[in-house]
Amino acid sequence: MKITNVRCVPVLCPRKRNFGGATRTALGVAAFSDYTVVFVDTDAGITGLGEVDSVFKRRGALLRHDLTVALVPAVIGEDPFRVSAILQKMDLTLDGVEEAKAGIEMALWDIIGKALNTPVYNLLGGKVRDRVPLSYSIPFGDPKDMAELARERVKWGHRTVKVKVGSEDASRDIAAVKLIRDAIGPDVKLRVDGNMGWQTAKQAIRVIHEMEKQNLELVEQPLPAHDLDGMAEIRRNINVPLMADESVRSPRTAMQVIRRQAADIANVYVTEAGGLLNASRIFAMCEAANIPCMIGSMPEFGIGTAAQIHLGVAMTNLGPDSDACGVLYHQEDLLKTPLRIEGGFSYPPESPGLGVEIDMTVLERWNKAAEAAAH
Repeated sequence: MKITNVRCVPVLCPRKRNFGGATRTALGVAAFSDYTVVFVDTDAGITGLGEVDSVFKRRGALLRHDLTVALVPAVIGEDPFRVSAILQKMDLTLDGVEEAKAGIEMALWDIIGKALNTPVYNLLGGKVRDRVPLSYSIPFGDPKDMAELARERVKWGHRTVKVKVGSEDASRDIAAVKLIRDAIGPDVKLRVDGNMGWQTAKQAIRVIHEMEKQNLELVEQPLPAHDLDGMAEIRRNINVPLMADESVRSPRTAMQVIRRQAADIANVYVTEAGGLLNASRIFAMCEAANIPCMIGSMPEFGIGTAAQIHLGVAMTNLGPDSDACGVLYHQEDLLKTPLRIEGGFSYPPESPGLGVEIDMTVLERWNKAAEAAAH
């Protein structure tokens, strides 16, 4: 089997508007998801699906440029079963841009699963659990509105709530965490995510100590990704586990976090890691270091979310509740049959490959929106 063509379709999908406006975190404002849907065609008549997602500075048209100019020519003619070799070839062709590589790589797993008539989770070692427990993220807003949204998500079934903090107003963050704890009660797990928003370890430690009064489960990525010394200092001086997110973007950076003792937990992404293979490698590395992992979200559409769920049910080192529910943060999804996400859990599709099929009507509408925005 050979790859004959790779089609990269730009799409623009609106995010859900919480609190009457666009979603805001320490990473900035996100009113839309400017992503790319990838179709990898083969000479066997099998097409694999992938998506390219990013909330970082290099996203949208920039990642599509990386795909069309460098990565797509590198994979044409390759055997899609040779995932490791293709990933290595993409790495040699273009450094970084893991999100673009992930779009192609997850499509390869989709092709292999379809060819072998088995779900992707079986290609990753098979199920160790039937479903993935979920966290839900609460973006910036008025603390009372944030608390009400958290209450609603708990009623929906989530047993873990993540509060976005790290804003310029530490007192607002502290107040929001307290009101949310009051709203969700003592039995729901409560975590906070700094999204690299604090500038120094001392600043982060001071604010975290105030938030710890609300019985936090963990604190996620308080400092910029490169500041592993600061992360290690925070870890030594707070009373709850510290989770690395943006600091863990590849097996190489995961090893640096492990060596520097900069985290108790790792947040692993399919997209940030460059695909399912690298994500599973990070899981294995962390397991050897006795560091549990969870799965993070950009957030993804249905294709990427399905890839997350396949990973989640197959990894032995899955620890805290994961963010494998990116579709819930968008106003609609592009799948013909929605993923099963209910009662605070995501369930893997059972059809071959990733087990998803695109609603072409939605895809065309999103593509027109992306083209209009580009002009």
